Amino acid sequence: MARSLDYLESARRILDKIGTTQSYPIGKAVALCAERIARGGLIHLFGSGHSRMAVEEMFPRYGSFPGFHPIVELSLTNHHAVVGSNGQRQAMFLENVEGLGQTIVSNFRFGPDDAMMLFSHSGTSCVVIDIALEMRRLGLPVVAVTSLEHSRLSEPKHGSGHKLFELADIVIDNGAPAGDAMVRIEGLDVPVGPGSTIGNTAIVNMIKCGVAQRLVELGRPPSVIASELVAGRERSKRLFEAAYDEFRESTRRL
Repeated sequence: MARSLDYLESARRILDKIGTTQSYPIGKAVALCAERIARGGLIHLFGSGHSRMAVEEMFPRYGSFPGFHPIVELSLTNHHAVVGSNGQRQAMFLENVEGLGQTIVSNFRFGPDDAMMLFSHSGTSCVVIDIALEMRRLGLPVVAVTSLEHSRLSEPKHGSGHKLFELADIVIDNGAPAGDAMVRIEGLDVPVGPGSTIGNTAIVNMIKCGVAQRLVELGRPPSVIASELVAGRERSKRLFEAAYDEFRESTRRL
């Protein structure tokens, strides 16, 4: 169990780092998201690879609410096949094809009150740089959730020479180390146990809770999805339907 507990301790360090160093940028992201949602805007979310998990963590699930619009490309996030058709090699290749990001966002109509939140551990994949550049062209603010340690040590892959944190209006460090994996084991020359998902998940839910508080203060309480164990069976069903209906209406213009 020693190495298993090492992972737990490493995860605690990530959470402590976020709590002590990232409160300010997270607060800025909360203010931005709440303001945009209250004005009828949407916070678009995108991440390729395993960063997709942060996108789905934001919405839809228990304790989440509309106002956030997840954008998920299966060609970049279909991990279970691993090899063969729709395999991991293809996904890793595609996320570094320049122009794919612009092609993805060309499917949507963005409004002046929208914003984009991008998740990328390395902050170097071409698809997220494409999207960040396109958002800047459209004049929409960008929130980046990334590992600053990893990104600063990495070479840019995009032809622009940029990394994600250089293009964002708000940068939140997910606290994960360079290389992501955190636990060293005798007999292995590389570490195991990635940490970026821990940081991303904590950051997403900190933002979510802060935005909910701010929307209540603005007199715009969100339509929160709740379990029947919390809200009762019938009210839980009504809350789900209300959230889905609101999401459908808010994304209709896209």
